[in-house]
Amino acid sequence: MQRLKLVNLLKSFPEPVVLAIFMLINGSISLIILGLIAKMSHLPFIFPSLGPTAFLHFFTPTLPSASPRNTIYGHIIGIVCGYGALLIFGLNEADSALLKGIPIGVDNHRILAVGVSIGLTGALMILLKCSHPPAGATTLIISLGVITRPIHLLIMLLAVSLLVLQTIIINRLAGIDYPFWEKKHSQ
Repeated sequence: MQRLKLVNLLKSFPEPVVLAIFMLINGSISLIILGLIAKMSHLPFIFPSLGPTAFLHFFTPTLPSASPRNTIYGHIIGIVCGYGALLIFGLNEADSALLKGIPIGVDNHRILAVGVSIGLTGALMILLKCSHPPAGATTLIISLGVITRPIHLLIMLLAVSLLVLQTIIINRLAGIDYPFWEKKHSQ
């Protein structure tokens, strides 16, 4: 088992190959699990911003933006700002702005909701020191009206939490010093 630790594999094989295989296996497994949960429950346990979150977690797991703290707080901020923008501009009951990926319902209110949601999400992540770029996609998913039901927003957060849990387990098993919450700062 010790030979399969990522650090040992990196000593024996080219780094890009090892990291690509690590990402391929673990990113696939993590999102397949969430996809199966979504299929069985008919709930949004899988959505586009989980892809870049998984990429950060398995390719650059020691960066602050990949920490559980930044991941969870970032997506919470994205969810709250996205839904808040829908409420502010009266779009919480409106149809999605997208139909099969084509912008069809993009009016001035939607444009403002999208702009405000991404601006607020970015500003709050900076101020709260919890940068997680994929959360910008989460806020757009909501402010564009793709996922808007409050119960589904909670499911999105649960999906993020499940991905974080999978990441902790997988990265720890691989011998990566992945934090349980945030990386301890050296003094």
